[in-house]
Amino acid sequence: MRKFIEIAPKNVEQFKNQVCWASQEYGVSVVLDSNNFEIPDFIEKARQYDFVAGFDHIDQHYDSLGDLYDFHQKHKEWLLGYITYDVKNQVEKLVSNLPDRIELPDLYFFVPRFLILYDKNKWQVGYLEQYDDEDAVIAFIETITDTLPYNEEMDPVKIVPQITHKEYLEAVEELLKHIQRGDIYEINFCMEFFAQNFLMNPQDVYERLKAISPTPFAAFMKYHDKFLLSASPERYFKKCGHNVVSQPIKGTSKREENPMMDKANKDYLVNSPKERAENIMITDLVRNDLSRIAQRGSVKVEELCHVYSFSQVHQMISTISAHLKDDLNWVDVIKGTFPMGSMTGAPKVNAMKLSEQYEKNKRGLYSGAVGYVTPEGDCDFNVVIRSVLYNQKKKAMSFMVGGAVTAQSEPQKEYDECMLKASAIMALFNIEK
Repeated sequence: MRKFIEIAPKNVEQFKNQVCWASQEYGVSVVLDSNNFEIPDFIEKARQYDFVAGFDHIDQHYDSLGDLYDFHQKHKEWLLGYITYDVKNQVEKLVSNLPDRIELPDLYFFVPRFLILYDKNKWQVGYLEQYDDEDAVIAFIETITDTLPYNEEMDPVKIVPQITHKEYLEAVEELLKHIQRGDIYEINFCMEFFAQNFLMNPQDVYERLKAISPTPFAAFMKYHDKFLLSASPERYFKKCGHNVVSQPIKGTSKREENPMMDKANKDYLVNSPKERAENIMITDLVRNDLSRIAQRGSVKVEELCHVYSFSQVHQMISTISAHLKDDLNWVDVIKGTFPMGSMTGAPKVNAMKLSEQYEKNKRGLYSGAVGYVTPEGDCDFNVVIRSVLYNQKKKAMSFMVGGAVTAQSEPQKEYDECMLKASAIMALFNIEK
């Protein structure tokens, strides 16, 4: 049974950073941070966790989505973990033969030895009494509060796009032909940026990333010598009881320091027929996915094409809610909706096949999800975008960006949008051209 000790950090932001840095002491850890953003999820009485972190594993589950629910039922405990994009091959009859430069397992969840929660009211540290006692928890807290974050200068790094500008434009032209033929009507086309022989401190880079681009679904994950540093603005889905919400993002415009220019960019996004069409198509896809696992008549669009502003971009977000069928659980939501429509396109299976054909690498954890599951089976998962992946052993760093290609797309403008999305991550590094 998990017990909790209440704590009161003197400096909350410093404590959050110390939690992240303390992950160096453990083989696996996940840190999830809302950065005090308020993105309404429209689920009444849902508990809102602003910060969740787990360290060390009591038990762990790899790769298979099929028996993930059984693993959760075995423990009836908190789980933290991730699902890579390539789990699509377990959900649909698909394959992936593209290169994978980070080499994470397709899926990983663990029961944390220590758990830190903040729910707007109080901070708590949880432990399992069959493994630890209060003295062990106090020692764990001291490990965190004694941790001294440090910033270090990074050597210049050469980040190489794995698809050239010319190749990108040619690929979008080919995808437009598929749209004209009716194979698809929207596809999320992605490109990877890669650096090798690059040494960095993941905790330091994550701290910088959050400072540049604070977002409501930020995540830091350590899986032994592999890391995720994520400034995601997007929720995949949240489940509370039988209520589920999904909040896809489609539509982006740049922030500006000049208030009038910034407002003009936001107004453009609000009124753009192309951006709204992209968002509405994905909203329909999510409605369709949820309808397969929801009680009849319960799927609703709570908010359509609402524009939210973040530090570097304005984003168009829609919220779709549903009431899950009584005999289904949180893993059934994943099976019915993964990968999320905002990262695939529509029709979903055709779009994923074409992504495999025209992209140059496996997406891995990019386009996947990271999140938590409570003992009761409630959960919250982000969409892994605006993220850095790092293999410390191989000294390899990767990040990806993507955008929606529709019949109205202009290849150069799609390329420019991808570069805008990459700008927050590029700002972290001294770019060597």
